[in-house]
Amino acid sequence: MDRQGYLSGRTIYVTNPGQQNVQVEFRSERVDLPADATVSLNGVGCSPTLEDVGPQVVGSPVIARGEPFMSTVRVKANYYEQFDADYDLEFPAEGMGGWKQGEIPLALDKTALVVMHAWDIGEIDTYSGWWRACEEVPRTYEVCRVVFPRLLATARVSELEVFHVVAGGDYFKSYPGYLRAVELTGPEPDPLPRIDRDPVLKELNQFRSDNVWVGARNQADVRRGSPRRRFAKEAIPVGEEGVAENGHQLFALCRDVGVNHLIYAGFDLNLCLTSSPGGMHDMQKYGLMCSVIKEATIACENKETAREELCKEIGLWYVALMFGFVFDLDDLLRAI
Repeated sequence: MDRQGYLSGRTIYVTNPGQQNVQVEFRSERVDLPADATVSLNGVGCSPTLEDVGPQVVGSPVIARGEPFMSTVRVKANYYEQFDADYDLEFPAEGMGGWKQGEIPLALDKTALVVMHAWDIGEIDTYSGWWRACEEVPRTYEVCRVVFPRLLATARVSELEVFHVVAGGDYFKSYPGYLRAVELTGPEPDPLPRIDRDPVLKELNQFRSDNVWVGARNQADVRRGSPRRRFAKEAIPVGEEGVAENGHQLFALCRDVGVNHLIYAGFDLNLCLTSSPGGMHDMQKYGLMCSVIKEATIACENKETAREELCKEIGLWYVALMFGFVFDLDDLLRAI
C-alpha cells in the first residue's frame, strides 16, 4: 500500500550506496526515500522499512511505500536523581544525585504541547486588586511576550499537537477546538458529591478568602475582572487546535490523536499546572506522561521566596520527581 508521510520543517539526511549525505529539505510535502536508505532525523538514526521506491530527487514531493516513517527524536532533558540518601552526612538528602541531564526519546506524533492558563487579565490600573493578589502577573506577561511566539511557531510547524487548557468564563467556548473537545468527550461525568457546609465551615472559608487569598480589599476587583479574562494574544488557539477546560476533555483530545506525553507551558507551575483541572495530577490519572518547559512557566512566589524564585525551583523538582521531565527551551526546539 502506498503511504504518504508529511513531516513539517525538518531535514532528512539520506545515505545510499554511491551517494553520500543527500540532504532533502521539506516543508509539509511528501517525501520518497530509497529502499536501502539509512535515515537520520535531526541527527538521530531511524530505521524505516522501505521498499519499491524510485530514485531520490532532492526537493521533489513523491510518495513513499512501506512502513510509515517513525518520528522519534532524542532530546536533552533534565531529571532529578532522588537517591541515595547518605546517612553519614548531617543532612542525608545532600548525598542524593540531584539535577542531571540525559538524552531521552520523544515520539513527536504522540506528544502535545499544552498551553495552560495563559491569560490576559488586564492592566494594573484597571484591576489593581487582582494584581495585588497575583504578584506573578508581570512575569506571566513577560513569558508570553518573549517565549511563547518562538515556542508556538516552532511547535505549529512540527508534528507536535498543540492543545490549550482553559478555565473561567466563556472566552474560549466559540473556538473550533473547544467544540471538538466537547463532541469527542460526550456527556460530562457527574460532579463529585460535596460535603454540607455548616456555619463553622463557611466562616473558615470566609476567613481564608479575607486573610489568605485574595484578601478582603481585593475581592471586588477579582470578581469584576474574572468575566473579562481572555487568551493572551500570544497564546490564542489557531485553527483546530484542541481546547479543553478539564481533564475529561483533554484526555478525549489525547485519545483522538494518540498522544501519551504532554509538555506543559503556562501558569502557574506550582498551582494550576499541577493541581487544576487539566493539569498534571489530573492527566497522570489517565496514564499520560507530563513534563514542563523551564523557560515557558513561572511559579506563584511569596514574601520569603520571591527574590530567588524558590517556589519555581521546588516546582520544577516536583514535576521531575512526580510526573515527567523538565526541558530547556532551546534543547526542545532544536529537537522538534
